[in-house]
Amino acid sequence: MRQIENPIQADWSELLRRPTKTVDAIEATVNQVFNNVRKNGDKAIIKYTSRFDGVELTSNSVSETEIKLASEAVSIDLKRAIQIAKSNIERFHKAQKADKVYVETMNGVECWQEKRPIQKVGLYIPGGTAPLFSTVLMLAIPAQIAGCKAIVLCSPPNKEGKIANEILYTAQLCGITKIIKVGGIQAIAGLTFGTESIPQVYKIFGPGNQFVTVAKQLATKYGVAIDMPAGPSELLVMADESANPAYVASDLLSQAEHGSDSQVILVSTSKFFAEEVNNEVTKQLAVLPRKSMATDAINNSKSIVVDDYETALKLINQYGPEHFIVVTKDNDYFINNVENAGSVFIGDYTPESAGDYASGTNHTLPTNGFSKAYSGVNLDSFTKSITFQKISKEGLLNIGNSIELMAEAEGLQAHKNAITIRLKDLK
Repeated sequence: MRQIENPIQADWSELLRRPTKTVDAIEATVNQVFNNVRKNGDKAIIKYTSRFDGVELTSNSVSETEIKLASEAVSIDLKRAIQIAKSNIERFHKAQKADKVYVETMNGVECWQEKRPIQKVGLYIPGGTAPLFSTVLMLAIPAQIAGCKAIVLCSPPNKEGKIANEILYTAQLCGITKIIKVGGIQAIAGLTFGTESIPQVYKIFGPGNQFVTVAKQLATKYGVAIDMPAGPSELLVMADESANPAYVASDLLSQAEHGSDSQVILVSTSKFFAEEVNNEVTKQLAVLPRKSMATDAINNSKSIVVDDYETALKLINQYGPEHFIVVTKDNDYFINNVENAGSVFIGDYTPESAGDYASGTNHTLPTNGFSKAYSGVNLDSFTKSITFQKISKEGLLNIGNSIELMAEAEGLQAHKNAITIRLKDLK
């Protein structure tokens, strides 16, 4: 990792730039796929699956037999681990259920808000270099708790035309039965427009590479909502000399191995500690199975040394990390003052991997600085808030004149008349 000491604030934007392609560089490809899928449906889906995934499929749909065989192939130990994770994730997301909000704003004027599930949702599960069955838990569990009626899961097939056994086992464990073998841009396009085999949905969830991220953003132009712009994974660690350099290095590498376009950043107030971490990164990187991919990510990454916590905090909030680990002598300073982060991990014994798998929080988080405005996936992501109001005769007498005056001031006479005609009858 390249080490930078006390960079001036004017250089922070360039220093913290993500190693991602511009939207312009890939939008043409995404548009082409979208237009083809919109026009030709499954015919286009099959074409792109052959081109991008290298497999010819006779059917996109996963059968019950495939799910059964896949589930039998998953080891007992892994099943137990997945079930523990499922239990924790369920417990945390069930706790997010909100009660009906009711207020009588003035005599005779009742207002309330209730949650309703989004009826049709699509879950995108990456399956390329690492089949992310953990993401099935993170998306399917809150979707089921929220009460979504139609849940469609899409994941790319391998060269044998299969979806990873672990993904299929986890999907059936979470009650998902509609599973489609399709990935990448074409999956997002299929969920956006609907095809012969892929149902159209109202909202699309799930992480992916830069092409999937742009595809999701394009889906919004066609009236389909998305969870957030979620692209290549990233991690920022704030650590000082009180932290364990080996632990910090392991956390940095845990995100670096996601992909060549991932980014990890170390911020520290100790030059000596930053150098220790760099040495540990080199040592641990040498024995990783995904060494090549992690190396590419490390080459995109930085170790930044600053003078004090205050400067570190400003830099962290400007970056807006997806994952933020803090291991310092004063963790509370960062916990209480961080403003932009997807998910925060505190102390020596809270590795980011815990949130990725089994602690209970959701790992589908905003990247690329979008944590400045977006939340990670949670129960509310799968619901809508609908407001209700009921006004009695007394209530209309109390509020009516105010509405008339405001409507008239805006030049909206029909709005005023809707009140006046009722007030005349009441008086």
